[in-house]
This record gives sequence, structure tokens and C-alpha cells, in this order.
Amino acid sequence: MVSRLLAAALARRHIHYGWVVVAVTFLIMLISAGAVGAPGVLMLPLQREFGWSTADISSALAVRLLLFGLMGPFAAALINRFGVRRMILTSLSLVAGGLALSLLMTQIWQLIVLWGVVVGLGTGMTALVLGATVATRWFSTRRGLVIGLLTASSATGQLVFMPLLAAISGQWGWRWALALLCILMALAAVAALALMRDRPSDLDLAPFGDTGPNLTPPPPAGSVVGASLDALRMAARTRVFWVLFATFFICGASTNGLIQTHLISLCADFGIPEVNAAGMLAVIGIFDFFGTIASGWLSDRYDNRWLLFWYYGLRGLSLLYLPFSDFTFYGLSIFAVFYGLDWIATVPPTVRMTAERFGREKANLVFGWVFAGHQMGAATAAFGAGMTRSLLQSYLPAFFFAGVLCIIAAVLVPTLARKAPAPVR
Repeated sequence: MVSRLLAAALARRHIHYGWVVVAVTFLIMLISAGAVGAPGVLMLPLQREFGWSTADISSALAVRLLLFGLMGPFAAALINRFGVRRMILTSLSLVAGGLALSLLMTQIWQLIVLWGVVVGLGTGMTALVLGATVATRWFSTRRGLVIGLLTASSATGQLVFMPLLAAISGQWGWRWALALLCILMALAAVAALALMRDRPSDLDLAPFGDTGPNLTPPPPAGSVVGASLDALRMAARTRVFWVLFATFFICGASTNGLIQTHLISLCADFGIPEVNAAGMLAVIGIFDFFGTIASGWLSDRYDNRWLLFWYYGLRGLSLLYLPFSDFTFYGLSIFAVFYGLDWIATVPPTVRMTAERFGREKANLVFGWVFAGHQMGAATAAFGAGMTRSLLQSYLPAFFFAGVLCIIAAVLVPTLARKAPAPVR
């Protein structure tokens, strides 16, 4: 009822309801990003209270990251089967429930179950697939800008919540920080319940920029797992899927798995305090917000293959530059600015290319598998860089290798045909 009244009021002002859906999705992804990043902020308070080792706590975080990535291919199938709003509410309930129950935990296995399994499954039910689904269902034009906004919300969540959670934890304890996240998730659930709709046709609308007939596709047949695997079989017959999968693998390896995991430790090897190194990550996050939105705007107007060429190429050059920065404030600042603008700028062009090549209804399913490649790359780099540090007493070979991989990705993307091939049956 609320959504129909609001849609009618906005229509009189020539505003499409899709922008309301984008705003609600932005809020949900913003708050979810805070939940995903919270364990990193609260690791030291947990160690002080329970005496758990870093390895113990990291095991729970590893389970969460693994499930977060593995759920990607099936999150799209769940959304297609049960609807966007229902899956958002399920995801928020799982994450909030896991965090709320962890207020009472006293054993490490409880941390692994709650922060690892429950929060991992809950966040994985939506992940980046939610933004891709909203953008492709609700927008025929401005799709790149929308996915840029929604992707940037994850970086914004890190920036907004991480310092706040750290301050609350230091002042009143880690339980109050988690309680705040639970309250915010409840507010996001209320917004989703009142304003979120699965498709424009639910409100008798066409997608933004679409003048064609307003059709609602039939619900998918078969199981959720079957739908996801069918999408993989269909996409795997095309070269474009493997190029997008490989380049997104490199994207994950050169971002989450390397910089987010090991930059602070790398800086510590050169005598830079942890607080200063964390400040560099914050600078990367700030420039990422603007870079990703700009990338979305550009992806609506220019050839996405060449955008990815420049993004991967410049990221590779910035990683190759880092070992030569002398790790001074000036040198690291240059790296943080250029690398930050490119942190996840690759997402909007990748989502747009997926939608163009595989169609609106299959886009989120195929992107779920491409996103799984991203997380596989992140896990590989996180482990590989750690092994490099242990065996060679230096992170630098891993950073050089990641830079070379990005150059390879830059060369690989333009080899795709400009026009979409005929759909594979």
C-alpha cells in the first residue's frame, strides 16, 4: 500500500519509483557492509575478554568469507525464486540474529557458528548480486550509474561504521557496538518491508528508460540449485563468461585478498604504525566511493571493454609502483589516491557486460558465478601473500605478481567482440 501511494505521488512529479528501490537497496548494502567489517574492528576486544588467539578468531572470519563467496551463485537463484524483498528480510534477520546471539557467547565454537556460518550465509544471500539484480530489473538506462552507486555503498559502509564501531567498543564495550548494528538492521528491514518491491511490474511500471511492454516473467521452474547450475552450463559455453570470470578472479586477488588483508602488515614491515596504515585504507575507501560512482556513469556512455582495460591497467601500474614508493607519507598517498579510484570501479562495467551478453533475467545468475570467481581470487591472494611473507620474509613478490596479473586482465578484456553474440540455448 505504501509503495503504491508513493509510486503514484512520484509519477505525478515524473520520478520513477526505481530510484526509491535504489535508495532502500543502498541503505541495506550500507548497513550490511558494517556487519561484514565489524569482526575486524572487534578482534582485539574479543582477544582481551576471552583470551582467544588471532588464529582462533581468524578461523571464524575465514568461514564467513568462504560462505560469502560460495553463496554468490545461489543467491541470484534464491532471489529469482522467492523475490528480492523476501530474501532481503531473510538475510537481515539471519545476520542480526547471529550478531544478537553472539552477545551471549563464551566459547570459540560459538563465534565460528555465529560469525562464521550464520553471518556468512546471511550476507552471502544478497552480496553484490542484490545490486546487480536491482539495476538490471528496474533500469534499462542509467544501469551503470545505479550499479556504481550500490557498489560504492559497501565502501561507504566501511567508512561510516568502522570508526564508529571502534569508538563505541573502546568507550562502552564490543557488545554495545553489535547492539547498534542490530538496531540499524531492524530499521533497514522495516524500510525494505514498506518500500521494496521485486519488479517494476508489481507497481504496473516498466523499467526506467524502457518503453516496451510491461511483462512479468513466469516464476523459474526447478530447484534453486538447478537454476544456478543451468545458468553456469549456459554461460560456460561462451568465451565472454570465462574472460569475465578470469578478470574478476584477478580483481578479487588484487583488492580484498591482497590490499585489504595484507597492506597493514606490509606497512608494518617498513616501520609504519598500524594506525597510519589503517588511515591509508580509509583514504583508499574515500576515493573508491567517488571512483566507483564515476565508473558507473562512464559505463552508461562508453565501451565497457575499454573501461575495464584502463581500470585493470592503471590498477596494475599502481601495484607495481607501490614497492618503489619508499613507503613515505607522500609515496603512499599517491598510491592510495590512484589505487582507491580503481578499487572496485571494475564492478559496474562487469555487471553491464554480463547483462548485455546474457540478458536481464539471467544476468544476476551469471554474475553470481562471476562473483564467485572474485572471491576465489581474493582467497588465493590472501593465502598466497601470507605464504610469500613466511617463506621469503617479504610481501613484495606478491604485490609485483598481482600487478602483472592486472596487466594481463587489461589485455584480455578488449579481445571480446564488441557486439553481444546470439544467446546460447
